[in-house]
Amino acid sequence: MTAAIRRTVNFPGVSMERLKGMLGAYNGHLKQIEQRLDVQISHRGDVFFIDGELDAVERAESLLMRLYEETEITQQISADTLHLMIQGSQTDRELQIDEHQEHTGLDEVWLQTRKGRINPRGANQKRYVQRILQSDISFGIGPAGTGKTYLAVAAAVDMLERNEIQRILLVRPAVEAGEKLGFLPGDLSQKIDPYLRPLYDALYEMLGFEKVAKLIERQVIEVAPLAYMRGRTLNHSFVILDEAQNTTPEQMKMFLTRLGFGSRAVITGDVTQVDLPRGQQSGLSHALRVIDKIPEIHITRFHSRDVVRHQLVQKIVEAYEGWDSEQQRLSAEARAERKARQEALIAENDAAADAQQ
Repeated sequence: MTAAIRRTVNFPGVSMERLKGMLGAYNGHLKQIEQRLDVQISHRGDVFFIDGELDAVERAESLLMRLYEETEITQQISADTLHLMIQGSQTDRELQIDEHQEHTGLDEVWLQTRKGRINPRGANQKRYVQRILQSDISFGIGPAGTGKTYLAVAAAVDMLERNEIQRILLVRPAVEAGEKLGFLPGDLSQKIDPYLRPLYDALYEMLGFEKVAKLIERQVIEVAPLAYMRGRTLNHSFVILDEAQNTTPEQMKMFLTRLGFGSRAVITGDVTQVDLPRGQQSGLSHALRVIDKIPEIHITRFHSRDVVRHQLVQKIVEAYEGWDSEQQRLSAEARAERKARQEALIAENDAAADAQQ
């Protein structure tokens, strides 16, 4: 617990229009920062006063500076934009105090696609993209909405546009929650396509529909179920395995050993959302333990604070994480209690047997 401090932030000569943009409707932006960071913010004209604990005050000051810079471009700053700024300030702050990781050059991390430039949001996304661009194999692990797959596809498109690779392969295991492919209508392609749709959507956004269609026709881009990877060796390719938590250990080993010369692989997934049959081990969880000691393979772990969708999505993810942690705690306590009862019963039986002798 650190002592509360007050910091004064000045924006001399700021126009009334920019000031309104910084404050938000009915001071909504200030209220959002206050609520999220547990600080108090007041202002008199172009002078702002921030009260709270040191770390929170420094983050709030940084956010006010960001709002000021943003209002130079537009006075219409949405609540969602501010939400992403606040999230970014959290991961940026953690980045500054993390002394055990190499994070040099993160400010320069960005990706270029035909439709424009893509800037990772926050330090964790920047670190993830940097690792993808520098490593032959990298993992992105975490909840939905953290940009794992989108950024991996963007990195693949960026490298394709710069002729660093010759083709892109996007694959997913054909296992989805509660649905068996055999019971769905259509041939295999028609059954699989809906599960690959998020990958198509990302490609369309970055390259446009016509360009994607041409590249697929020329087999420069291939979107396929994981089973189609068996027996292949992929050279000069960028391969993305999405929803990897739904692979088996055998499938994951098969995928990781497909990598050829000049190729790159990115594996994304959420180990808390496994759709495999009960009792079946996830290939992603297994692989994370197996490859843990291989320094050339990098793993980026995302958390609820990295969610870049609607603010409510982050709260939902946090609620589920809290629920899962509580259930694990209760389960561990129940196991310990059962073990204690069993040991007590054994001791009681042993004592009774000794008394009869």
